[in-house]
Amino acid sequence: MEYILLSLSLILIVAGLVGTILPILPGAPLIWFGLLMLYLTPGIAINYWVLGISLVVTTVLVVLDYVIPAQGTKRFGGSKYGIWGTNIGLVVGIFVPIPLGFLIGPFVGALVGELLYDSHHVKRAFKAATGSFVGFLASTFIQFVIGIAFLGIYLHIVIKNWSVFF
Repeated sequence: MEYILLSLSLILIVAGLVGTILPILPGAPLIWFGLLMLYLTPGIAINYWVLGISLVVTTVLVVLDYVIPAQGTKRFGGSKYGIWGTNIGLVVGIFVPIPLGFLIGPFVGALVGELLYDSHHVKRAFKAATGSFVGFLASTFIQFVIGIAFLGIYLHIVIKNWSVFF
């Protein structure tokens, strides 16, 4: 049973790390469930502080994943149309079969949204779309860094409880 839970937790952690880059997978929640599976392994004492704090961090990351790109659009002079375009472009970009659609989608969505709002100011629309792209990259970077930290916690727990597994 220990090997099944260890394998499942490792799969969830790796899938979560991939999900921090590819928005089609919920990165931070998968990583958190990986930590939870590890703590449910017989022989490993549950640390409620680690699980609780990591759950709070995960919840904040999930919210920020949507807020940061929209705020990037807003900070670079975008309107609500650009913010909606960013969110719609992110979802569409995931499913469009083009390379790096998840990167291009928020930018194009914000640009189209801003152009729908005011088609006479292309420069302002491009600036807002750039803000969306910068916000998306910032959100991805933050999630990846936190994901690596959670991976470090996972490895620490596995090494600390090495005798349970081997």
